[in-house]
Parts: sequence; structure tokens; C-alpha cells
Amino acid sequence: MLYAFGFEQLGVVVSDLYFVDPDPLPGQETAERGVRLELRIFEPGELTGTIYAARPISIGRPLWRVDLLQDADAPPHTLDRAHHHPNFDGWDPGSRVFVPELSGDPLSWLSRHLADPGGVLKEAGTSLGEISASDRDALRAATPEIVDTVRRLLDRVWSGELGRPTENTAASGAATSMRVSWL
Repeated sequence: MLYAFGFEQLGVVVSDLYFVDPDPLPGQETAERGVRLELRIFEPGELTGTIYAARPISIGRPLWRVDLLQDADAPPHTLDRAHHHPNFDGWDPGSRVFVPELSGDPLSWLSRHLADPGGVLKEAGTSLGEISASDRDALRAATPEIVDTVRRLLDRVWSGELGRPTENTAASGAATSMRVSWL
């Protein structure tokens, strides 16, 4: 499932995730599941056709990522692999940064960070001049709705409804690499 919150040029995308890492960190060799959130650049496309035509929308380069993950076989609410990627090199995330609060109180941590877009952009290495003040204000204002969406997705992952392999991927047997997600 994918949710998108778009402002003028900045946006947030949120999705459930099931992940098998082909090159895991020590102690993280099993599959992971959870919710991924990314701060991205959004770009509206040109209208083609009449004024009533659907507008193309591009969800562009990532700036910042939060992965609220846990061992896929762990009990709900474990979040033993929750981390964030403060920055990206093109489309590839920087190193995983583990913060104890992401496992203990992830929604409060996320809420504080999204409510401080200037701090997040600075951490991501993005100049405040690249993102308008109105976009930063819009992200700040939408933070409660975004965090509520993350909470609802986490609940659906923990219930077993989301954040799992699809029938097609599960039928392929034991995979050494797999990502089932929009993000």
C-alpha cells in the first residue's frame, strides 16, 4: 500500500515493506517487515489534452528515509530494526542510523522530526533555499496526518495484513533477496 502527501515541490510517501537483504548486517540475517517513509521531491507534469485531463505526477529523488522495521518473525511492536537514513547519494540511501527512540517511541520521534522540516533538510544535506518556506510550513501542518497514516500502516503490518511477501514472491521459495513494497 502506498500513501503520498504532496505539497508544492516537497512530498512524503509512506508504504508497508517486506524485505530480505542479500547482504545483511550481523544479527539481521532474517527477513524484515514494517513501514518505510521517505521525504521526496515531487514534480507536477504538464497537462496533455484539455484542462480536465489527468495531470502526470512524478515522485522524484529521495532526500530522507525512516524505516520502522522489525524481524519478520518477531512479535508485533518489536521494531528491533528501526532506523533512519539521514541522507541519500542520488537514489541510494546513506548508512542506517539506529536511534533507540525509533524502536521505543517511533511515532513521537517521527512527529518531532517532520514538524522540523528545516532540521530534516539540513540533516539530509539539502539547502533550505531548494525548498520553499510554504512547503516546509505545509509539511509541518500535515505532520499529524502523516504520523497517523504511519500508525495505521504499522497496525496493519502487525496484524499480518500488510508487510508480507505476495503470493507470487512466497511461491518462489526461500529468497536471498526480496523487496515487496512501493518504496
